[in-house]
Amino acid sequence: MSTGVRRRMGVEERRQQLIGVALELFSKRSPDEVSIDEIASRAGISRPLVYHYFPGKLSLYEAALRRAAEDLSSRFAEPHEGPLGSRLRRVMARFFDFVEEHGPGFSALMRGGPAVGSSTTNALVDSVRQAAYEQMLAHMGVVGPAPARLEVVVRSWISLVESTALIWLDGRRVPREELEAKLVQDFAALAAVAAARDEELATLLRGLLKQEPGDGPFTDLAARMISLAQE
Repeated sequence: MSTGVRRRMGVEERRQQLIGVALELFSKRSPDEVSIDEIASRAGISRPLVYHYFPGKLSLYEAALRRAAEDLSSRFAEPHEGPLGSRLRRVMARFFDFVEEHGPGFSALMRGGPAVGSSTTNALVDSVRQAAYEQMLAHMGVVGPAPARLEVVVRSWISLVESTALIWLDGRRVPREELEAKLVQDFAALAAVAAARDEELATLLRGLLKQEPGDGPFTDLAARMISLAQE
């Protein structure tokens, strides 16, 4: 008859376990509602041992945010193949997967939480926004610094995506798939308005739109606008 022996974790393995436990709890409830005792209990260790690996809940929260930020940043990565509209639909689907999986944590980070305002938290949020910005430029085939108006469009759209996700989490009154499609078309609309004042951006958009299929999200937006004007 064999007896079970609990394997002792190494320092880094234990740290990663605690980060995973904290991230899971922060994903379901606001970090303010999660205690160190609960994290310790879920990890199967004592409260003092948690403090052996992390000075306090704030440092553990920031470590969990760092992992979440890396995950969220990766959601904007997409092979640069096929129509831009289809690529952005897949990106938005993965983004909302994350929002749905980590709703309270995402909301707490954007609206207020124990680490909001700290230099670490601000840097993490900025890193996600910058990663999204750089991925969007890559999707558009822009190499080097973006034209001023295009930078305004992309960064404004990223802010719109964030705020839309927060509104959706507050009751989910609009179907998620509808919002994903809307945000893709919002990008096209913002870019088109800016392109009307910038020939360089207009040339870039013309090249991208030529690749769009007849049933793509950008073409659908154009058809809806034409139909609205004719009514």
